[in-house]
Amino acid sequence: KILPVLRDALGISTNANYLYQLFEKSYLQHGTLADATRYLVNELFGQYGLVTIDGNDVAFKTQIKNLLKTDIFENTPAQHVLESIKKLEALGYHAQVNPRLVNSFYLGTNLRARLEKNGEDYKLVGPEQSFTKKELEQIIEKSPELISPNVVLRPMYQQLVLPNIAYVGGPGELAYWLEFKQMFEALNVFYPILMPRNFFSIVDRSVKQKIDQTKFTESDFFKSEQDLIKVYMQRNDLEFDLNEETEKMRTLYADILVRTEVIDKTLSGNVNAEKQKSLNRLGRIVTKTNKALKKSSETELNRIKIVKQWLFPNGSPQERFENFSSMYIKYGPAFFDIIKNETNVFLKTQKIIIES
Repeated sequence: KILPVLRDALGISTNANYLYQLFEKSYLQHGTLADATRYLVNELFGQYGLVTIDGNDVAFKTQIKNLLKTDIFENTPAQHVLESIKKLEALGYHAQVNPRLVNSFYLGTNLRARLEKNGEDYKLVGPEQSFTKKELEQIIEKSPELISPNVVLRPMYQQLVLPNIAYVGGPGELAYWLEFKQMFEALNVFYPILMPRNFFSIVDRSVKQKIDQTKFTESDFFKSEQDLIKVYMQRNDLEFDLNEETEKMRTLYADILVRTEVIDKTLSGNVNAEKQKSLNRLGRIVTKTNKALKKSSETELNRIKIVKQWLFPNGSPQERFENFSSMYIKYGPAFFDIIKNETNVFLKTQKIIIES
């Protein structure tokens, strides 16, 4: 059902036809979502030396038998992650991932159900099925591929089967990896260096022209829209204020207050009330005047907003809004070369790539 919709969305160009056929072959000629995804990723990135593996392969799962037992029967990972979360929250950070007592799933035919301690036994959340401790121990020993780690155990699973010196991830990923450091240390597993990944935005010639017209640089647009507008107004002397007059008003009423209190201290309330009314009137004058100045610069300010919306649609980074397909249709395989050539894993960068 989705293929006709995909065809309409992609169009009929050469690059669009390639993507359509790739998606069709990936998802119609492979029996599982995992196989389809690995095929798709390999076709797109295999030429760069990217290696994809089956995380559910028995050869890998065999290497984490002890980790699975520690999680299910001793609940050690949960204990250490909860302790780390308390320490991070004390420093003002919010938990990204909250562990369960048991952080493993059971896999069956068309089934991935969470395991949960139930008295002396272990039940599946959802299906009416349970195991004794002995039965689960036998499953782990003989068929470890039937047990799947959740998000808490997955990083440690990665490090056990494919140890890495560093882990490159986005802000959310790195945030929850921080919760796992104590767990790694307690279970004597190497904890990698955490490195933020690069961020990219792509602009075409028309947007580049608008950026140039604003007199801002590409990197300036990683600031908030309000900050950009404020800088523009200041740069063009379009910001109206009555700060000096406001201070004079405060001084005037301070003098009046001193003189009236000599006569009758109960008059101070009336004087302060009148002072506040006067300050409020000045504030309204400033607000209305700045609104008028912004209206006179509406074309220039709209240009800033258009660029900002292009780079951050609905307030989100372009990469979270645009699917890679739209870029591939426009640039073809060269799109990946552009990203690869601009990537530097040793630098946290926010880059805008201009169409050549």
